[in-house]
Amino acid sequence: MIRVGINGFGRIGRAIYRSNLERRAFEVVVVNDINPDNGNLAYTLNYDTTYGPLREPFQHDSRSLYNERDRVLVTHERGVGNVDWAAHGVDYLIDATGVAANWLALRRTVAEQDLAVAFVTQASDDVDYTLVLGANDDGFDPSRHRVVSSSICDATAIAPVMKLVSRNFGIDSGMVTTVHPWLSYQNLSDGAASSWSVPGTIHHHYALGRSSIGTLIPKPTSAVEVTCRSLPELPRERIGSFSYRVPTPVVGSADITLLCQRDITKAAVIERFESMARGQRWPIVHNNFEPLISADFQGNLHSAVVDHRFTEIAGSRLLKLVLWYDNEWGYASRVVDHVAFADDLRSERPRQDERRRQRQPFPATTRFA
Repeated sequence: MIRVGINGFGRIGRAIYRSNLERRAFEVVVVNDINPDNGNLAYTLNYDTTYGPLREPFQHDSRSLYNERDRVLVTHERGVGNVDWAAHGVDYLIDATGVAANWLALRRTVAEQDLAVAFVTQASDDVDYTLVLGANDDGFDPSRHRVVSSSICDATAIAPVMKLVSRNFGIDSGMVTTVHPWLSYQNLSDGAASSWSVPGTIHHHYALGRSSIGTLIPKPTSAVEVTCRSLPELPRERIGSFSYRVPTPVVGSADITLLCQRDITKAAVIERFESMARGQRWPIVHNNFEPLISADFQGNLHSAVVDHRFTEIAGSRLLKLVLWYDNEWGYASRVVDHVAFADDLRSERPRQDERRRQRQPFPATTRFA
């Protein structure tokens, strides 16, 4: 069994842990978090307002979290390099803290402790590769790429969609607007917004400090910039982006308008997406035709759900797409896939890959019967 360590047991760290409990892609042997209260770590793992309680809840002692099936060692070091991951047989490390000092320390940690690969759940320039399954997985080489960004939830959803459009119809220019649920660093009442990546500093975008309840907060987004890291063939200088932070707990959306280089039809676009969904190795794209709302995609582990109710063509080349994605569960599910994929590549286990391809958790398309 693959042995994994998780640094940071917040929203994403716990979502990764919970997702892996359902799929058993690897064994988590060590969790490191600055919260010194193991009872609280067990509580937040067992009871989740968004995803509900665990079926097999965890207990705790001074050194671990455990239930009848699993036991994971818990440490409370402030820096990722202060944990002796190698001593516990960790092969792959996931940094889910979102703290810049930790992901900047990963390269040294991997080298000193001879870990196979470290994944960071954030967009970072100081990595060997930014991996987005369905977009650039064919270029990933874990023997060379030892520190890997798992990108961000928006790019994880947008990049495979952009790749399909680019490869089939060409992209001349476009605009992406994302609708992103609130995040834990936002305020209930107006005040300063503390930075997530650099604790102790104030976020440079002051509007994020306004009340997250009952308000739409317009803000810049790095979604397109990060998408282009995995798809450098995109015309980055001709694709704009914008975002709203909205008062919902989970499930994001992307409104994408693209000027294509070739004439297109709605039927041709939908056919390409349905073909992609039928042949994909991982649950990347799902096609929806039902009258659903954001809550209906909560817990969906696909990278992106393309809502073809709103797929439209203006003229002959202007394409409109709307995506949904669970920004926690869908993204965390891809991080689990990243670890399994890296290990498959290192171990060359095609039979395991084939079993994974055959195990589709959702149908490729949702339609009324």
